[in-house]
Amino acid sequence: MDNNNKNYISEISINNEILPKIFGSFDVNIKIIEKKFNVSIVIRNEKIKIIGNKNDVENVNELIDILISKANKGNEISEQDLNYCMDTLLNKNENNIEIKNNIVDLDDNVLSRTIQGKPIKPKTIGQKNYVDSIKNNMITFGIGPAGTGKTYLGMCMAIEAFKKGDVTKLILTRPAIEAGEKLGFLPGDLQSKIDPYLRPLYDALYQIMGAESFQANLEKGLIEVAPLAYMRGRTLDNAFIILDEAQNTTIPQMKMFLTRIGFNSKVIITGDDTQKDLPRDVKSGLDSAIKVLKNIDGISFIRLSSKDVVRHPLVQKIVVAYENYEKRKKK
Repeated sequence: MDNNNKNYISEISINNEILPKIFGSFDVNIKIIEKKFNVSIVIRNEKIKIIGNKNDVENVNELIDILISKANKGNEISEQDLNYCMDTLLNKNENNIEIKNNIVDLDDNVLSRTIQGKPIKPKTIGQKNYVDSIKNNMITFGIGPAGTGKTYLGMCMAIEAFKKGDVTKLILTRPAIEAGEKLGFLPGDLQSKIDPYLRPLYDALYQIMGAESFQANLEKGLIEVAPLAYMRGRTLDNAFIILDEAQNTTIPQMKMFLTRIGFNSKVIITGDDTQKDLPRDVKSGLDSAIKVLKNIDGISFIRLSSKDVVRHPLVQKIVVAYENYEKRKKK
């Protein structure tokens, strides 16, 4: 490769006011971009100068264009946001899909707000596909690793549907696989023994709905947080139902749950099919459902991946490391 190609230079005009939103405190994001693309970035007189290999410089041009668009919408670019934008840009397909529009459009999909007023919206294209599937299907399976927002986004959409009056009841459930003899020695009634397994659902409800509103609706029977066994023998009409940790259901439990669904109900089933806590000789109801129901209209299966992890960047690296380890084991 000739030296001219290694020293390709491009300049982008930028408003100094949005520089901190894009590059962060002490220009920390510049260092990340330079390392990822092997370029040098210099900022002077409202100009960003990018120096490096032509292909890398053009990628950084496109990246900064995306970041400017996001910053102009009021976003401050976190390390997580930056990593997602960079990885998506580098993995775009041969048809050169409109990466910029897809990423920037995520900011227009505010689903709800926390009680502190923080907007809740999909942060990745995979999450947006998941949200769109929930809107358009009666039953959506969200399958993927921890940290991809499966449960949280589902809870958000359920609460909004409840607030708007689209449904009259919220039912949130997950299998409590330890709710048998192994919990018998613990003090308290059955609910107090099972509550630790339902805690992640409570946490999301508190953050989105607020503790007082949640408690009031819980006492009225309009919100129900219960182990999966409590669903047996019921028909659930006019409800938004979320089954969490579905990889830990048995095949009979999954069939039982799916046949509880009544009229004007919407269902989200979330799980990570790589993290089962079932006994070795017990088959997962989630695995079975993926095979049995894959061709039924009104039922959608959305796969989320490590690219959709929205927790600390280190969590994403951990997820990727385990994925790679499992792939190597299968070879």
